[in-house]
Amino acid sequence: MGFLDIDNVTKSYGAVEVLHRVDISVEEGEFLVLVGPSGCGKSTLLNMIAGLEGITSGEIKIKDRVVNGVHPSKRNIAMVFQSYALYPNMTVGQNITFGLEMHGVPKPERDKAMKEVAALLQIENLLDRKPGQLSGGQRQRVAMGRALVRNPDVFLFDEPLSNLDAKLRVDMRTEIKKLHQKLGTTIVYVTHDQIEAMTLSTRIAVMYDGNVQQLGTPKEIYDSPANLFVATFMGSPAMNVLPTRLVERNGALHAILTGSDGSERALRIENAPAAYAAYRDRPVTLGIRPEAITDPEGADRNARNIQPLANVVGVTEPAGSDTFVTMTLSGKDCIARMRADADVHPGQSFDFAVNMDKAVLFDPETEERII
Repeated sequence: MGFLDIDNVTKSYGAVEVLHRVDISVEEGEFLVLVGPSGCGKSTLLNMIAGLEGITSGEIKIKDRVVNGVHPSKRNIAMVFQSYALYPNMTVGQNITFGLEMHGVPKPERDKAMKEVAALLQIENLLDRKPGQLSGGQRQRVAMGRALVRNPDVFLFDEPLSNLDAKLRVDMRTEIKKLHQKLGTTIVYVTHDQIEAMTLSTRIAVMYDGNVQQLGTPKEIYDSPANLFVATFMGSPAMNVLPTRLVERNGALHAILTGSDGSERALRIENAPAAYAAYRDRPVTLGIRPEAITDPEGADRNARNIQPLANVVGVTEPAGSDTFVTMTLSGKDCIARMRADADVHPGQSFDFAVNMDKAVLFDPETEERII
């Protein structure tokens, strides 16, 4: 039993089922991020937890209490919206304490809670201003303050940073992370931004087409994606996925790729899982992250299986701390992540180093990871 349990939950609109038997258990103090593309069902699921959407089947429990049909105001949850949803005619202080006032909390207690939250969010100097006088980041802090002041069981965030510019998004992301670490609150957070998901969460639920594709820690999601959707959705740049086939040479399995010149490249797989044997001499899909393909000097010194790969450089993209190199492998664009000062140029034949410890294989028909 978790602090928040989503048990076999479905959601239908008429004959169309948009959420399919979702099972997630959230422990107290966890930061769960629901991530996926637009239309995958993540905001619908958040609204069902909040009580803003009805549940077609299944149960949602908060602290072991079934909340199906319970009014949002009776669930002891607080929600931070994408649009801030502040009252324009009220001051910041009034916005923060309005919910407490509606619940009959005495004014001295409201004022004390407001001051504590304002200090926590560093908005003490804004309490007498109206929302129209605030920047986007300040408005988001006020919206968070309105949620924090209630001390709810669960905080729900619905894409709270999507209206902010890039730098402010990074700053606010850090502030939300600090708040969670300081307060130890239970948070369910919706975003389509996989960087937000990776940096904020203790666990991630990757959603697509109304299904949870994978539930796990950021490291599990990144290093061991359950299928090709998760592999290509999570990570920036995305995981390289390359058509290959497995052959056995000298007692070891090798992934066979085609270089930009059309000739064969063989990458040895060491300590291959037993399931790989069934795919010998068959097509498979090789998944490998850009940082696992680099220059020999930048290769991971702790890796056990660095394989050389000679190929022609297509495009180079300096990115400050890194240089991204695009080449062609097996007819697909493949991105390598190099050191910033790597001496590499378009059209050059280059000896790449591939960390095959980080390689994963997928069944090309089911698109599931082979384990």
